[in-house]
Amino acid sequence: MLIEIWSDVVCPWCYIGKRRIESALAGLGHADEVEVHWRSFQLDPGAPTEPTESTASMLARKYGQSPDGAQQMQERVEAVAAEEGLVYRLSETLHLNTVDAHRVIHLAHEQGGNGLQGRVKEALLAAYFTHARNLADHAVLREVAVDAGLDAARVDEVLGSREFEKEVWADMEQAQAYGATGVPFFVIDQKYGVSGAQPTEVFTQVLERAWSEAHPKIEVLASGDGAEACGPDGCSI
Repeated sequence: MLIEIWSDVVCPWCYIGKRRIESALAGLGHADEVEVHWRSFQLDPGAPTEPTESTASMLARKYGQSPDGAQQMQERVEAVAAEEGLVYRLSETLHLNTVDAHRVIHLAHEQGGNGLQGRVKEALLAAYFTHARNLADHAVLREVAVDAGLDAARVDEVLGSREFEKEVWADMEQAQAYGATGVPFFVIDQKYGVSGAQPTEVFTQVLERAWSEAHPKIEVLASGDGAEACGPDGCSI
């Protein structure tokens, strides 16, 4: 089974959705036979590469809220994240551009497939939400990526160029083609789409349905003691 997940590393619901689908996969019983591939999505492609504004301030300005109103909104999200075992520091996060972080995630897939890509994705999410780090800063991106297992020389090469930028935009165009207007957005076996950080129970239902369709069991129409057959203990003659 292949699960493709479109998300942004500064999307609080994306990290929550990641934990919820991981919980659903753990209960599926076939997690070792499931591939998870991360796709790029930028919530704000126009966000600054040199951030000067907090996320809370940006949200207050964007939605016409007071600073207290924006803080309360963030506190509600923090409470939901805590239910999934995540510690958020949203009041300290910065409004920043994520294209370089996504390019590093593409590099991770090139270097180590879905497994390494997943580790880098997790490290970047934790760096932003739990440690409130500036993921638009190349020094920070380099440190997080290398600590997660990427080759330092290749990280420097990618960050010093525009490599994987086309792949980032291609992912976003594919999300648009699927009809995704926000993230997280999950596509299972290119057949089922799930929008948003749904409850774990919803992910479980979709995964079980997709798994059963990909691994159908035949219906035995005739069986019984009177039917001759051979088994592990030999043949009855």
